[in-house]
Amino acid sequence: MDQLQLSEMVEKYLRGELSGAEKVAFEEMRMNDPELDQMVVEYHAFLDQIENYGAIRRFKSTLYDTHQTLQEDGLIKELRIRGSARIVSLWSRYRRVVTVAASIAGITALLISGMITVFSPKTPLRDIEELRRKVSSLEKQSSTQRVELNKFKNKIEPGASVKFGGTGFIIDPKGYMVTSAHVLKDAKKVYVQNQDGEDFLAEIIHLDASSDIALLKINDLDFKATKQLPYGFAKTSTDLSAPVYTLGYPKDEIVYNEGYLSAKSGLDGDTLSYQLAISANPGNSGGPVLNKNGEVIGILNARQASANGVVFATKSKNIYSLLESIKDAESPEHIRIHNASSIKKVDRMQQVKKVQDYVYMVKVVLN
Repeated sequence: MDQLQLSEMVEKYLRGELSGAEKVAFEEMRMNDPELDQMVVEYHAFLDQIENYGAIRRFKSTLYDTHQTLQEDGLIKELRIRGSARIVSLWSRYRRVVTVAASIAGITALLISGMITVFSPKTPLRDIEELRRKVSSLEKQSSTQRVELNKFKNKIEPGASVKFGGTGFIIDPKGYMVTSAHVLKDAKKVYVQNQDGEDFLAEIIHLDASSDIALLKINDLDFKATKQLPYGFAKTSTDLSAPVYTLGYPKDEIVYNEGYLSAKSGLDGDTLSYQLAISANPGNSGGPVLNKNGEVIGILNARQASANGVVFATKSKNIYSLLESIKDAESPEHIRIHNASSIKKVDRMQQVKKVQDYVYMVKVVLN
């Protein structure tokens, strides 16, 4: 059986046009010929891709028509925004549509060509495979365009000298967070970035060089406060050998590491710190160190990390001391820290999923 006859039979098989005897014979051929079986699978997957794309387009069209109808009937109103805020608002609302629009013409042309190819009775499977590769390539281009367009979310001025200093985490849902003080060295401005890549302007409220703790406040209109943090803060000392874990930004994505408490004091007997046996890099500085109950026991300090994996963490009780020292002075609001952890009885994976939303990359704009 030549390639043309084989492709015609595959099409008839998938469309259910073979007789009972022909279907049995063809399925026996599939069992004995791995290449034929793979052809059938890929051909079927390609048809599914076209059908799924058509369904998505129809759904989007229905949503758009519904929105227009509601707007014309006066049931919804468009908020009028002026100036640069309008650009940001329109981008936030329609960025997905813009991303799709960037490549829609090419996709449409390919799909029309694909439909002709699929339903033509004398088209070899190698042409279908070539079309499938083109669609896959176009999808990759669309993904690249989406990444480029998402850079619009970066609020840092073009040309600014930026140091990706470390990590910080929320201690009060109103936007108060802590990091290591050394992370903010020579800072002119500070931005923090969440795991979705969104930047928020932050203000330095207080720096304490002795404990190496800095208090920040996110002052950004795009930041949305939450009701309560999932983790608590430990006031008592942690036991030797207790398992701990940390989340931070030693690179462009959040990273998880785990280890244990190897000493109750830090470098040279520093009683303000713990010694940890855990893997960490400078970008981890300022990240939370949590115990198995989902309680923050300290702030990771990777500045003094040693080659054998030993690092240090400023004890969480120092956060309380810092807040008490600036009470009613440098902070206009009452900063409230919850001791109780709501993730105490969940497994480690679920703890991490809840905690990571409150851990941020700290970006420092230098003088």
